[in-house]
Amino acid sequence: MLYEAWLKTVRLHRNDVALVEAGHRWTFAQLADEAEKKADLPVVVYPTGISSRFIIEVLQGWRNQRVVCPLDTEQTSLPPISTPLPSGCVHLKTSSGSTGEPRFIAFTSEQLSADAENIVATMGLRRDWPNVAAISIAHSYGFSNLVLPLLLHGIPVVLCPSRLPEAFRSALETFENATVADVPALWNIWHSANVITPRIKLAISAGAPLPVDLERAVFESSGVKIHNFYGASECGGICYDRSEFPRISGQDVGSPMLNVAVDVNETGCLRVRSRAVGQGYWPNPYAALAKGSFQTTDRVEIRDGRVLLLGRDTDVINIAGQKVSPDSIEQALLKHPLVSECVVFGVPAGDSARHETIAACVATRGNLEAEELKQFLLKTIPPAQVPKHWKFVPSLADPHRGKISRFQWRQRFLAGQ
Repeated sequence: MLYEAWLKTVRLHRNDVALVEAGHRWTFAQLADEAEKKADLPVVVYPTGISSRFIIEVLQGWRNQRVVCPLDTEQTSLPPISTPLPSGCVHLKTSSGSTGEPRFIAFTSEQLSADAENIVATMGLRRDWPNVAAISIAHSYGFSNLVLPLLLHGIPVVLCPSRLPEAFRSALETFENATVADVPALWNIWHSANVITPRIKLAISAGAPLPVDLERAVFESSGVKIHNFYGASECGGICYDRSEFPRISGQDVGSPMLNVAVDVNETGCLRVRSRAVGQGYWPNPYAALAKGSFQTTDRVEIRDGRVLLLGRDTDVINIAGQKVSPDSIEQALLKHPLVSECVVFGVPAGDSARHETIAACVATRGNLEAEELKQFLLKTIPPAQVPKHWKFVPSLADPHRGKISRFQWRQRFLAGQ
């Protein structure tokens, strides 16, 4: 099904530019010719990197009816292919691992196509506004927003493998207008380097919460409105901020995508239903993802058709029987002018596994000490919520996904790394 859809794209746009890489322009016909070349492929194909080779390997996998499993450049874990895949599986995603150990997620061609359809229709992706790709195209966000719209809907892509501002500026100048799907960390870099211009007709941010201060600053300096996009590897796009002006609250992640239904379960967590929801976790199924439904651990409130993200249910810290949300502590920390990134989590208190103390990992823009941050927090939050343990690091976010993994930083903290 996917390869047939690609051939339809080629018939419609055969001689048009499909892909730009380091100044070289590939037409849809040229990509098709490469995909038709004979290839000796394994059962699972592993495209990696940000290159035309990635795109061609995906197409060759589709053509030869192989399972495609994109990998980030630093990813070392491979799927256990000795275990039979679910019937109809054509694609494996790797979950971000932000809430636990990464898992493999199986998808059919219909589910991948549905996610691309939802994204193109909801966001209004256009062929005359090519996608500039500076994020990982192996991760779910980049694959669904950049690769699938290219191959299934004819939306051209300009590859920008370097994150240097000048490389991004050059990529933007390839066409008169552009769409840019980035992560907050990169939007912050582009803003600081003054390379965001009205040439960007559609700006999208996902992978991590988009700070409203950054959204507002970009809008005021360039007139470009960054649209917050909220999704999950398990189900693709969930919500999108369609508004024309900056949001008031960072908790507001937008309204549900077209063809996506959401509700709140009995514990206050968001549940997603759509044709884009994956088949399930593999090789170990889990009830949270099955039969077209994905039960997230994100605590939310739905108000006036918009979804407000309140934090993760699994992240709650148990302080002597009191439940504390790390998100509220992080928001308080981020108000300090020298704090650029932070993540807060619970760690075992002494010999008790049932009670915790609070730890914080912080990246700063200058010299800061724990005592100064403690005194700063005491002005706005209860003493019991002030972190007891502190770790200062150069950066917290994954450079490829822009996501801060609370789970992984907690693991590193406990391991003394």
